[in-house]
Amino acid sequence: MLERIRIFTGNANIALAKQICGNLGVSLGNANVTTFSDGETRVEINENVRGMDVFIIQSTCSPVNVTCMELLIMIDALKRASADRITAVIPYYGYSRQDRKVAPRAPISAKLLADLITTAGANRVLSIDLHAGQIQGFFNIPVDNLFATPVLLEYMKKTYSDNTVVVSPDTGGVERARAFGKRLGASLAIIDKRREGPNEAQVMNIIGTVEDKRVIILDDMIDTAGTVVQAANALKKAGALQVSVCCTHPVLSGPALDRLEGSDIKEVIVTDTIPLSDRAKAFNKIKVLSVSGLLSEAVRRIYYNDSVSSLFI
Repeated sequence: MLERIRIFTGNANIALAKQICGNLGVSLGNANVTTFSDGETRVEINENVRGMDVFIIQSTCSPVNVTCMELLIMIDALKRASADRITAVIPYYGYSRQDRKVAPRAPISAKLLADLITTAGANRVLSIDLHAGQIQGFFNIPVDNLFATPVLLEYMKKTYSDNTVVVSPDTGGVERARAFGKRLGASLAIIDKRREGPNEAQVMNIIGTVEDKRVIILDDMIDTAGTVVQAANALKKAGALQVSVCCTHPVLSGPALDRLEGSDIKEVIVTDTIPLSDRAKAFNKIKVLSVSGLLSEAVRRIYYNDSVSSLFI
């Protein structure tokens, strides 16, 4: 029995929080997360959490600064209400791409957000497919970085098990693509690209054989979709039979949907770490897989102090 557990959510991904609660057989915590007339975030916790093991489900997705403040203020409210342990469950960790100094006088915003979460009073963080593994080291509290691979593979093995090549859209994702391809029984190819500026990329070369193959471009997120669309065009020119895209976090900002709609990409497989817009939900190329089962099991194991890493053995 999960008698001492309480699960709350901000406004980032209420549907996912409800699914996690349903899987665990607990009710979603009673909290009001609204705004004052001037835009300040207002949080009210409407039930007793003294001595409880509390989990806050909140992706720091668009609008990023609003969802971040909701998370921080909820953590502070629960800490001041004498919660025993507070775990920030952040399926998508915003600011994760700003994980190092890329220019003089540039911030490391991923580290700043980690400091804010820790200072607010979180005792533990649970996330999925952090953009860079070293972000775990930005925290001075335990961090569990889950992998969406089991969820994605279950679907991919049913539909993409034959004559398939897994493609990394850049050299930074080679390790992820190689591990995914090995479990899928697929070969590996790499896109060599040159980034011209933020949210802009130019495909330069393809390393590996994709001719007459079914291709899956694997990435941790799709933001403006510039990288994957250019990669898909290059792969089709190289003789790929069809191109699909698989990612964990469907950020899908700016012109992303327009680019995907006008591309040769057959299917875009994503998870529900970030809720889709109404337009994205109606987009017939997108297939959404739920990580609620994965997160529910991780929450249960944290509550009982069981191993989380054994989920992926």
